[in-house]
Amino acid sequence: MPPERAMISVRVQPGARRNEIALADGLVRVKIAAPPVKGQANRELVAYLSQVLQVGRDAVTIVSGRTSRSKVVAVDGLDQAEVLKRLSSAG
Repeated sequence: MPPERAMISVRVQPGARRNEIALADGLVRVKIAAPPVKGQANRELVAYLSQVLQVGRDAVTIVSGRTSRSKVVAVDGLDQAEVLKRLSSAG
């Protein structure tokens, strides 16, 4: 059986005061404190999501949208329902 992999659409707001997550209408909005310079916001996004989802950093991957605020993120080891459950409890 292949390992589980969830794909989530994320809208990122870099340069926020602090990291936080908000769920609205099936969209995951993530505020990141790091600026969008030289991949800092992307690295912070991966670190923050791995912390919130309680998975290793290598389990969270930006699949598309590296230079955009709209991103698709893959989470290895969790299914879609579990990812949304953990994100909603954090937000």
